[in-house]
Amino acid sequence: MTKNALLTPFTIGDIELKNRMIMAPMTRNRAGEGNVPSKLMAKYYEQRAGAGLIITEASQISPQGMGYPATPGIYSKEQVDGWKQVTDAVHAKGGKIYIQLWHVGRISHPDFHEGALPVAPSAVKPAGQAFTYEGLKDFVTPRALEVEEIKQIVQDYKHATQNALDAGFDGVEIHAANGYLIDQFLVDKTNLRTDEYGGWVENRGRFLFEVLDAILQVCDSSKVGIRLSPSGLFNDMGDSNPSAIFDYVIEKLNAYDLAYLHLIEPLMPVDELPQMKKNVGDYYGKQYKGVRMVNGGFTKETGHEAVSSNKAELVSFGVPYLANPDLEKRFEKDVELNTADQETFYGGNEVGYTDYPFSNS
Repeated sequence: MTKNALLTPFTIGDIELKNRMIMAPMTRNRAGEGNVPSKLMAKYYEQRAGAGLIITEASQISPQGMGYPATPGIYSKEQVDGWKQVTDAVHAKGGKIYIQLWHVGRISHPDFHEGALPVAPSAVKPAGQAFTYEGLKDFVTPRALEVEEIKQIVQDYKHATQNALDAGFDGVEIHAANGYLIDQFLVDKTNLRTDEYGGWVENRGRFLFEVLDAILQVCDSSKVGIRLSPSGLFNDMGDSNPSAIFDYVIEKLNAYDLAYLHLIEPLMPVDELPQMKKNVGDYYGKQYKGVRMVNGGFTKETGHEAVSSNKAELVSFGVPYLANPDLEKRFEKDVELNTADQETFYGGNEVGYTDYPFSNS
């Protein structure tokens, strides 16, 4: 029987991955006071160190970047110390771990900012509700960022990257997907600016590349990944011509020797939106010359097919890793998977977090 391609080793930069199964970033809302990573979080990630690479839950680069309760940050000394216990635990088990850098932009609420408005490229209110400490509340119209403020956020990404390296991470992933700040600059539904950050695709992509260039001042490109959702509708997103902006971005990323490009398949139906590509990995993956990681509903079988047919080098798994700390072992031994409990995805204690059973095989 041919070995599943997901279980073969791979190298990104100078990091050797024991397999091609990546633990995808998943918000779990279990950080402690001050948005400091907890000991429970260290246990959670340590349990999953058998993945070829762990990408942590999204972690805000500044207090302004926060949009959900109990999410970890990477901007304070206390947070760096908290993350250090996570990276130490993962490395002690022979694992590799990146942190995902995050600014939510308009997907926030004044409750997180002492009454101040969330910020965004433009003052465009998202549909839906924010998850706050007091429950669901309607989103508000954000405040459009001034150019000087944009420059400061770029520096916040650089500072967060240095903190991540100090905390022992093997690299960083720039979260430019799923309707958060960088994605809000990219697409024309949320970016109505008429200055150097709006209009033409070169302008809408400017913020992403300024962030990337700033990060590369403190971190080698081989330790930096980027996550994109070119057909994403989550968080009330969309674009009139997404292939134009994402073709431009991906072609420009080819000039960088990055660790990988992380592409998300549509999380919501796009059948009635002909401008949206249904198969993101196939379409955009062909344009990228470096290491491609795909995400979105993959199984052992479809992940093997993606790697063996050269559609991607790496496949990330979200919920399967959430519920199966030894997912790679279960794939190898053909062991039945645990069923994920959606009621315990966000917030809480060890229940539905670190108490999922390991396989006995």
